[in-house]
Amino acid sequence: QVQLVESGGGLVQPGGSLRLSCAVSGSFVTIYSMAWYRQVPGKQRELAASITDGGSTNYADSVKGRFTISRDSANNTVALQMFRLKPEDTAVYYCNAKVATIVWGNVRRVDGYWGRGTQVTVSS
Repeated sequence: QVQLVESGGGLVQPGGSLRLSCAVSGSFVTIYSMAWYRQVPGKQRELAASITDGGSTNYADSVKGRFTISRDSANNTVALQMFRLKPEDTAVYYCNAKVATIVWGNVRRVDGYWGRGTQVTVSS
């Protein structure tokens, strides 16, 4: 079983910074892409940033230049450093990872896993 646990959310003033972290644990073979999504009540979950196992990154236009995603493959973690936060960044942030697990023998399957989310509130 694979678990993702986020940490680092909280309340911050506009213009401030926060760093989110997500740790992947459990029984798996490898982690492919990792990502941070965010969701506000009444809206669909949206991608904020993603990173491949090769280190290529992708950002939503709304966070480009302000957020930085990074991963530590040795420790199975992904982080999201957020700068110059705006009230519209307020959301629950979810960690996502595409993970390969062994089904039986040498047969693998790849599934997407989610953390439970961490609240980020940007307000004065």
